[in-house]
Amino acid sequence: MTEFIRKRTANAKNDILSGATVALALVPEAVAFAFVAGVDPLVGLYAAFMIGLITSIFGGRPGMISGATGALAVVMVSLVAEGNAMGAEGENLGLYYLFATVILMGVIQMLAGVFKLGKFVRLIPHPVMMGFVNGLAIVIFLAQLKMFKTFDGTDFVWLQGSELYAMLGLVALTMGIMFGLPKLTKKLPEALIAILVVSAVVIFGKLDVATVGSFIRDGGGEGLKGGLPQFQTDIFTKVPFNLQTLKFIFPYALILAAVGLIESLMTLNLVDELTETRGNTNRECMAQGGANIVTGLFGGMGGCAMIGQSIINIKSGGRTRLSGITAAVLLLMFILFGSAYIEKIPIAALVGVMFMVVVGTFAWSSFRIMNKIPLSDVVVLIAVSVLTVIFDLAIAVIAGVIISALVFSWENAKRIRARKRMKEDGTKVYEIWGPLFFGSIIAFNEKFDVKNDPGNVEIDFVESRVSDHSAIEAIFNLVNKYEAEGKSIKLKHLSEDCKVLLYKSSPKFREVIVEAIDDPRYHLAENPERFTKGLGEYKL
Repeated sequence: MTEFIRKRTANAKNDILSGATVALALVPEAVAFAFVAGVDPLVGLYAAFMIGLITSIFGGRPGMISGATGALAVVMVSLVAEGNAMGAEGENLGLYYLFATVILMGVIQMLAGVFKLGKFVRLIPHPVMMGFVNGLAIVIFLAQLKMFKTFDGTDFVWLQGSELYAMLGLVALTMGIMFGLPKLTKKLPEALIAILVVSAVVIFGKLDVATVGSFIRDGGGEGLKGGLPQFQTDIFTKVPFNLQTLKFIFPYALILAAVGLIESLMTLNLVDELTETRGNTNRECMAQGGANIVTGLFGGMGGCAMIGQSIINIKSGGRTRLSGITAAVLLLMFILFGSAYIEKIPIAALVGVMFMVVVGTFAWSSFRIMNKIPLSDVVVLIAVSVLTVIFDLAIAVIAGVIISALVFSWENAKRIRARKRMKEDGTKVYEIWGPLFFGSIIAFNEKFDVKNDPGNVEIDFVESRVSDHSAIEAIFNLVNKYEAEGKSIKLKHLSEDCKVLLYKSSPKFREVIVEAIDDPRYHLAENPERFTKGLGEYKL
């Protein structure tokens, strides 16, 4: 028991300190994304607390941080606006439609976990992953630029003069501390120390710079002060539960669920690589879905994994569920009791932390390998990066996977071969090599000369794999062509599943498929486990 506790608490200090750092970084992010979605800052903060806590406890990736994100906020803008238009002025009906949509989003995500769809993220190619992190690094960087604006009473304008220089100086100081401190000691969390030092410089130096509090007030909020999240009974009274409502919220819920899961699962993969461990994708789907259902019921805007905060946590030493739990609980404490102190933190300190996240997130190695990888992979990497910035993560990743799949299919389609030889009895043999699937059908058909071939033909598939229905249909049509010419055709070494499907399609295939085959190559191809089991019988 003592050993169990020791192992569980070995990293407790790092987890608590990294959690505190993440909690500070979560505040402006959650507030900013709430403004983007067109809702009150507390709606974003409640979402960050509830989603962060639930996914930290039940999620499939210890150390990963979840909360309100920009990728989801941009989808919510039109949802909230359309919902507000359905109600009377000042009724704020769009907010309750948002809560209902987030609940449905959570249900969809839980279904993805139930049907174990999370494992498909493992099929995402590496160029897509690199494009994703590069694009997301650029998005995080661009999101910080709006912090270099100030409210002049009517609109947000770019900082100028001494205000701009002060902002740049504090950002540079934050980044300098985060860069230099690990070179002196790795026992202190550089992000938290940087925030505390810069905050002290601003407070004791009485510098007039933007803070978390001024940022919230400039955006129309009244501050961080709030109570515990309340169950939103108004969802069931203000939102009519009928088919019309479902038609309105379902497309948004589906998009939000897809974007949330893709961002969460790809962040999970990234954290896996950073920590050299492996998370549980299906468990993460369930946790994300359950968290969104709860946050929708208790007045949050929904969310998913946050790559920036997750990297801050990992780089600061957070490895277990304690780090995420600490971040979520401290965020709630800030809302309940520490709002006055958190509002004094300069925005420049948090921007500096996020800029260092950008530096750590971007895959700088992608520039070095550009001339060493296939051109198709370069195209995919750049396309995903650009699409992530222009559109959103879901579109970018889906497009990248489609491009990669098409390139893979095209390359394999060119690999189909047919070696031709004649037997002593005059039978012509076609030995097929390479995968036979929808992409290689045309090339496969071009190998045969039905009209000029002799009366007896054999097609040998021992070095080919029949992969799909298109391949089976091609074989079926080829047999019909030879028989229409009055010629005999035999098929050898077909895979068992292909033979079953061909037998079902037509009884005549029992006449053309050769079953009795005494060829060790065929048995090895059909049952590779026989070879490995056979090796076990020998003392090697």
